Amino acid sequence: MSSGKKYLALTFDDGPNSSTTADVLDVLESFGVRASFFLIGQNVTPQSIPMIKRQLSLGCTVECHSWSHPHMGSMEVEQIKSEVFRTDQLIQMHTGRIPEFFRPPYIDLSETLFNSVDKPFICGSDCKDWDDSVSCDERVRMILDSAKEGQIFLLHDMEGNSKTVDALKRIIPILLESGFTFVTVPELFKCYSVDPNVRGKIWSNVLE
Repeated sequence: MSSGKKYLALTFDDGPNSSTTADVLDVLESFGVRASFFLIGQNVTPQSIPMIKRQLSLGCTVECHSWSHPHMGSMEVEQIKSEVFRTDQLIQMHTGRIPEFFRPPYIDLSETLFNSVDKPFICGSDCKDWDDSVSCDERVRMILDSAKEGQIFLLHDMEGNSKTVDALKRIIPILLESGFTFVTVPELFKCYSVDPNVRGKIWSNVLE
């Protein structure tokens, strides 16, 4: 178990890009906190690769969110494996590490998907920040209301998502002052001595 500290993890989907991803990293760096980024393979371009390098330099981890963000719950085995393998290979090329964790797009699940992807599946509590009509205040409230030990938060660093950047500037100091420590997803499982490799499970909190 942990040493009495309260740990949680921020995660970001749908990057990388050279705009919002950079803004998110600016906020993380300003508070000295780490996070995990679930990348879409086709978004890894010459323009966005510097963002991956910066993520690593800040102690963040880079994970898999598929190649093209399709609904994978209705896919056949070979399609699924291609989406994950292509993304893993590209990320490994630029990080030296094969992603350890997977988040299915749209959290669209199936038995075939679980059986085809040999990684722990990650979900997390969200603040509907993929919907631009959700205000910054609403995003802050939803995240703070769901904050507890072992929690994983699902956010998005997709291009143009400035409300989430603004929400982070408010959320992080409040949670730090409340005694929480931000870690990456791999670290979160290690902090609580939890094995993430549970077939058929998708994690939102490592203690549940």
